[in-house]
Amino acid sequence: MSCKKPNQHNDLKTNDPHSYSKPEEAVVKHLFLDITADFERKIIHGCANLDIERKGNTKEIILDTKMLTIDSVYVTENKGKKYKATFRLGEGDSILGKPLHISIDENTQTVHVYYKTSPEAEALQWLTPQQTQGKKYPCLLTQSQAINARTWIPIQDGPGIRFSYSAMVRVPKELLALMSAENPVQKNKDGVYHFSMKQIVPAYLMALSVGDFAFAEISNRCGVYAEPSMLEKCKNELTETEEMIQLAEKMYGKYAWERYDILILPPSFPFGGMENPRLTFATPTIIVGDRSLVSLVAHELAHSWSGNLVTNANWNDFWLNEGFTVYFEYRIMEALKGRDYSEMLAILSQQELAITLEDLGEKSPDTHLKLDLKGRNPDDGVTDIAYIKGYFFLRLLEETVGREKWDGFLKAYFNENAFKTMTTEKFLDKLDALLTPEQKSAVNIQAWVYGPGIPANCPSPKSTLFASVDAYRQKYYEKGNWNQTETQNWNTHQWVHFLRGFPSPSPKEKIAGVDNVFHFTESQNPEIQGIWFEKALQAKYEKAYPAVETFLVNVGRRKFLMPLYKEMAKTPQGKEMALKIYQKARPNYHPISYMSVDEVLK
Repeated sequence: MSCKKPNQHNDLKTNDPHSYSKPEEAVVKHLFLDITADFERKIIHGCANLDIERKGNTKEIILDTKMLTIDSVYVTENKGKKYKATFRLGEGDSILGKPLHISIDENTQTVHVYYKTSPEAEALQWLTPQQTQGKKYPCLLTQSQAINARTWIPIQDGPGIRFSYSAMVRVPKELLALMSAENPVQKNKDGVYHFSMKQIVPAYLMALSVGDFAFAEISNRCGVYAEPSMLEKCKNELTETEEMIQLAEKMYGKYAWERYDILILPPSFPFGGMENPRLTFATPTIIVGDRSLVSLVAHELAHSWSGNLVTNANWNDFWLNEGFTVYFEYRIMEALKGRDYSEMLAILSQQELAITLEDLGEKSPDTHLKLDLKGRNPDDGVTDIAYIKGYFFLRLLEETVGREKWDGFLKAYFNENAFKTMTTEKFLDKLDALLTPEQKSAVNIQAWVYGPGIPANCPSPKSTLFASVDAYRQKYYEKGNWNQTETQNWNTHQWVHFLRGFPSPSPKEKIAGVDNVFHFTESQNPEIQGIWFEKALQAKYEKAYPAVETFLVNVGRRKFLMPLYKEMAKTPQGKEMALKIYQKARPNYHPISYMSVDEVLK
C-alpha cells in the first residue's frame, strides 16, 4: 500500500500558483542588489542586477512585482555589452501583483532592473523614532514571507526558486544595516554596507533591517543585535543559543549557514520570529528576564534545517516547513530542559490547535496538511494546522517506528535534500521506504495529510508539571483562597496553562479575585498578558481595560492582537472599545498585522 495519494505529483518549482515566473524557461541564479533606503520618502530605490540562466529558446524572463515602479531595464550580454531592454508589466491582481516581462536572447547574461518601491509596500515597515525602544532614530524592517519579497525587489518570488545574492545598501549614517547574509557588527562612517550570501536561498528569505542596532557576542558563531538600551538584557536572555545549536547538530547534522545571529526588533514586528538565514528576526516579547520563552529561538534555529535547507516547493506544502520545525523545536527543548518541559509546549500547542479547529471548522479543507491555496493569499495557510497538526503527524511517525530509526530517517532527509525543495508527495514517497504495510495502515497517512480535522490516533502529550497546575486550580478555584506559596516556582507555561483552564467566560468576581492575589493585570510577560486580557474581556473586568489598551498600542505581534480584537468585536460595546484603541494602535503595526485586524473590525 502506498502512502502517496494517486496522481498528485506536480513539479511545483515550475507550477507555483503564487508566482508568475517560469523558471523552466529562464531562472535567476544570482542577485546583486544596489539600493538606498530613503526614510524621508519611505521607499527603497536602486537596481536589482539579476544573473540569469536561459533554457531552451525562450525570448523573455518573467519576474514578480507588486506596487513597484519600474524606471528602466537594461541587459548585459555575455560579451559585456550593456543595452536598454524591452519590458512590459502585465495584467495582475491584488494578491499576486503584476508580472514583469523582460525580453532576452541567447546572449543575455544579466538583467538590470532600475526601480523604486511604494510607501505602502507590504514587506516594508518604516518606524518613526517614537515607535522604537530608544525613541531617537527611525527603523526599517522587512517581512518577505510569504510573497512580499516582490513588493521590495523585482524577483522570481516562489519558494521553489533559489539563488545566491550580494548587496550594497545605503542608509543614514547614524544607522546600521543588516541582512540575511554576512553582516557587520558595528556602524561605519559612510552608511554604505556590503553583504554576501553565498548559499542559495528563495526570495521569501530575503531580509533587510536598518536601525540603531548594536551587537553582543554569545559564542564564536552566534550573537545578538538589538537597540543599545536592550542589548545586555537580550544577551542574558539568549545565552543558551550556542548550546541549542550544538544540540540540534547532534540530532540532524551540521549547521549549514556558518553563523546564527538574532536581531531583536522593535515591538511592532508582526510575528514571534522570522527564520531569515544567518539572522533570525525576533520579537522583543520573548525578552522577559527568566529565559522562559526561548523556545521561540529553538523554533527559528530549527528552520535552519526545515525550511531554509529543505524548503516547501510552494505554499500549498507549507506544513513541510512548519510541522517539521515545531517537531525539531520540541526536540531541542527536550534536550535542553527535559521531556516534561517539552511536553508542556506540546500540550499548549494542542490547546491552540483546538481553538484553530473551532475557528476554521473541523471539516474545512483548510484543516488538511496539504492545502489548495490557488487564487488565495498564501497567508491564509499560516495557521496552527501547518504547525501543530504537522507536528503531531511527525510525532506519530516517530512513535510508530521508534525514535532511533526516525532520527536516522530525518538526518538523511535533511542531508540528501539540502538546498532543494520538497513536495508533500515526494515526502510521502520517502515514507513508503520507511514504513511497513502494517505501520502505514496504523498511521492512516491519508487522513492526516489529505483529510480534515485531527485523526483519532493523534498522540497525547502528558506533563507532570501541568498535572500539578490542574490540581492546584481545581483545589482553589471555587473557594478563591489561592495559596501563593504553591506557585512560587511556576514558569510562564504553567501560568498560561493555569489561566487557560478557567471557564470562558469566568464570572467577573472570580477574575477579580485571582487578580487581587496574582496581579496579572500588571504583568509584563506578554504570554501571560495575552491570555489574561482575553479572560478579562470575556468577564467584562473593567479594571484591566487600561492595561489592555496599553498592551495593544505597544505590541504588534499578531499572535496577541488577533484574539483580543476578535473578543472585543463580539459585542457592540466591545467593538466600540476596539475601534477606539485601534485608532491609536494601527500606526504602530506592520502591514501584515493591520491588514488582519482590519478584517476583524471592518
